[in-house]
Amino acid sequence: MKKKDPHSALRVQQGIEQPPNLNPYLNNSQRKKKTLSLEEYIEGIKNGNRTILSKAITLIESTLPEHQLLSRQIVEACLPFSGNSIRIGITGVPGVGKSTFIESFGQIIIKKGHKLAVLAIDPSSERSGGSILGDKTRMETLAIEPNAFIRPSPSGCNLGGVARRTRESIILCEAAGFDVIFIETVGVGQSETVVHSMVDVFLLLMLAGAGDELQGIKRGIMEMSDILAITKADGINQRKCEVAAREYMNALQYMPLPESGWKPKVLTCSSVTGLGMNELWETLQHYFEFVKKNNYFEQRRHHQSKYWMYETISDLLKEHFYGTKAIKEMLAKMEQDVIQNKISSIAAAEKIVNSYFSVFKR
Repeated sequence: MKKKDPHSALRVQQGIEQPPNLNPYLNNSQRKKKTLSLEEYIEGIKNGNRTILSKAITLIESTLPEHQLLSRQIVEACLPFSGNSIRIGITGVPGVGKSTFIESFGQIIIKKGHKLAVLAIDPSSERSGGSILGDKTRMETLAIEPNAFIRPSPSGCNLGGVARRTRESIILCEAAGFDVIFIETVGVGQSETVVHSMVDVFLLLMLAGAGDELQGIKRGIMEMSDILAITKADGINQRKCEVAAREYMNALQYMPLPESGWKPKVLTCSSVTGLGMNELWETLQHYFEFVKKNNYFEQRRHHQSKYWMYETISDLLKEHFYGTKAIKEMLAKMEQDVIQNKISSIAAAEKIVNSYFSVFKR
C-alpha cells in the first residue's frame, strides 16, 4: 500500500474547532418582558407613549381571556379622554395607491400641527389566516414621524371582530392625543359598511382611465362617500383625472342627498407632486364645519355609540353560545345528523338554540 505524501495538497487540514450550533449564552441574554399594570398602561397612553399604546392595542387584539379583561379596563379608563378627534375612513379600488396617498396626505396634516394615527386593516388569507401587515414598510417616511402612529391589524375572517377592535383602538389613540384618525379599509367590499359605522367622514379614492369608471364601483359605496378623490393626477394622467372628476360629479347628481345634507365633492390629487392635497384638507374642514353647524356630527356619534352597544351584545352572546360545553358537544352530533340527512339544517339549528335556552332558563 502506497504511503500518503505528508506534503500533498490533498491532505485534509485539521482546521479550527467549530462553535456550537446553539448559543450557550442565549438563556442569559433573554430578558423577561415586563408586565405592565393597568395604571401603567393608562398613564403611558395619556402621556402619548407609542410603545405602551401599541402594547395596549395588542391586548385588544388578543383572544386570551385575561388579556380581554385587561384591555376592557384600559378602554373604560381611557373613554373620558376620547372623542376629541376627527375620524376619517379611507377606501379605494385595488391599485389606487391608498398607502402612498396616506403617507403624502398624512405628512401635510402633521405639518399643519396635528397628530395623526393610522389604523390600517390588513387583509387576511382565507386559507392560512395570515396577514402581511406591510403598511409600515409602505409608509416609510410617515412611520418615523414623531407625531404619527401607524398600526396595521389583520382583518381575520370576522369583520365584526376587527371592527370592534378598531373602534376600541380609536378610543386609545384619542386618549393618547392623536386628533386625526385614519381608518384604512381592506378594499372595496363589505368592510366599507363596517368602517362607515365608526368614522365621521368617508373618503373614497378612485382611478381614472382604468376602464368604465362609473361601472367599476358599487353604487352603495358611492352613496356612503362624502368626498371622492381621483388619485394619480400628475403628468399625462392629469387630464384624464379631470375628465373622470366631471363624470363622477354628473353621476352624483342623480343620487339621493345623504342624511347630513352635505353634497359630496369630487377632487383630483397626486400623492407624488402633492397637487390637490391642501384643497382636500380644506374640503374636509368645510365638511366638519357644515355637519357640526347642523348638529349632524354629534347625532352621528350618538348613533354610532348605540349601534356598537348592540353589536357588542350580539358578539358577546355569540361567544357565550359557542363557548358553552353542552352546545359544543351537541353541535358535533348535529353536524353528523345534518350531513347524513337525518335532520334538516333549519330543524337542527332550532333544536340547538332551544337546548341553549333550556340550559340557562330560570
